[in-house]
Amino acid sequence: MAGQNRIRNAQLRSKIMTADQAAALIPKGCNVGMSGFTGAGYPKAVPIALAERMNAIHAAGEDFKISVWTGASTAPELDGVLAKVDGMELRLPYQSDPTCRKRINAGEMDYLDIHLSHVGQFVWGGYLGKLDVAIIEVVGIREDGSLISSSSVGNNKTWLDCADKVIIEVNHWQNEALEGVHDVYYGTQLPPKRKPIPILSASDRIGETGLRCDPNKIIAIVETDAPDRNSPFSPPDENSRLIAGHIIEFFGHEVKRGRLPKELLPLQSGVGNVANAVMEQLQNAPFDNLTAYTEVLQDGMFNLLRSGKMAFASATALSLSPEAAEEFNRDVAKYRDKLVLRPQEISNHPEVIRRLGVIAMNGLIEADIYGNVNSTHIRGTSIMNGIGGSGDFARNSWLSIFMTPSSAKNGAISCIVPMATHVDHTEHDVQVIVTEQGLADLRGLSPKKRARVIIENCAHPYFKPALNEYFERAQKYSHGQHTPHILDEGFTFLSEWQADMTARDAWKADSMVQADAWK
Repeated sequence: MAGQNRIRNAQLRSKIMTADQAAALIPKGCNVGMSGFTGAGYPKAVPIALAERMNAIHAAGEDFKISVWTGASTAPELDGVLAKVDGMELRLPYQSDPTCRKRINAGEMDYLDIHLSHVGQFVWGGYLGKLDVAIIEVVGIREDGSLISSSSVGNNKTWLDCADKVIIEVNHWQNEALEGVHDVYYGTQLPPKRKPIPILSASDRIGETGLRCDPNKIIAIVETDAPDRNSPFSPPDENSRLIAGHIIEFFGHEVKRGRLPKELLPLQSGVGNVANAVMEQLQNAPFDNLTAYTEVLQDGMFNLLRSGKMAFASATALSLSPEAAEEFNRDVAKYRDKLVLRPQEISNHPEVIRRLGVIAMNGLIEADIYGNVNSTHIRGTSIMNGIGGSGDFARNSWLSIFMTPSSAKNGAISCIVPMATHVDHTEHDVQVIVTEQGLADLRGLSPKKRARVIIENCAHPYFKPALNEYFERAQKYSHGQHTPHILDEGFTFLSEWQADMTARDAWKADSMVQADAWK
């Protein structure tokens, strides 16, 4: 690795060292802000070295933990290795690592799940304590000491501004042509000094292409050469294709009614296979000159850019499969005029989302019959990943869409339930729910009308009778109140109904066996 080519500031070249040496500079008990957003642009070497150091200290009978703040989820080389050695006391604001999740739900690690747009102001306000160290991956360092972000920006600006000390990883795998893709805005302030953010379209650039950093803060520079670790997307299954088809048909309907322009409005898409499938299906939809104002750019959106179907995309990170990441990294220069990566406090800013009229499309774990959405918890107590940016977009978008298959666990669990066991997005922020069964447009509907539309259009046929039965009895039980519920049954009715159905099926099967034997 030729450090002189990537590290163009002569003063800073003297701070190049190994990952082990850099990890030794991180004290126990400190708060560490790391780059990284949905598996993109995270430090690759120092967290591994730090985990090895923690493991050795733990083996000697001593404790060594830190609190880890990032942009969003990262990868096994960061969340995974630190969770495996029990090296994290606190994690925020979003995670998706299985070991990390296991420790959180076992009560072995604290987790603060917050809206991604809130992180920066929480840090600036001092609500999370002092930020001791920042570890940031970059493509390179300019002559003036400014930093060129890699495949994500996330909270890097905030970390660099607020941290006492900074460790930089310069990743040679990332293409230097990324320079110029980023747009880092330094105009955000705390109340009462806030000013409007001057973004009027997804393609507007309002900031700088590099990150400012006081060279005196930088205590170490580590050179790496490794790609981001993102999983490949599964090919769209039948459910995903049906969900995408319902959404695209709905867009066509809205265009005909004059409620959407023919090129639609800027798109936001959450992370995952279903969201990616919707983007893939837009490739053949009758909408051109699409734009995106989103958090992450996945394969489906990248393909829209590559084909010219999408004219421009604004995000804070790339979240590409290994094959797409390789292609993008090779051909970055082709996309510099079609793509901008911003800090997440701008990509997820409510003011900008509301002004641009974003169409938000996010996934859910369960939705109840009145349109309340749980996107974070299993059975109300165990965290899955976190709210991420879905709340930033759902509440402030022009059109708020949530999508899911109608059932989970091979049809054993209904994703449409009488009462959500945890609520991240209330009925006030949920305008459209889509499953493979159909689409429920909830705009302008009172709770009881919403319930009928959700059950009829979105519930799986196997669970539809139980949901209808619950709703009819709830209306009688509550004497037709505004939002009818039977509170003693709201969380258990479906499981009890299914147990009854299973017992009934078993009884029928046993009766048939006995009848055959009698014959």
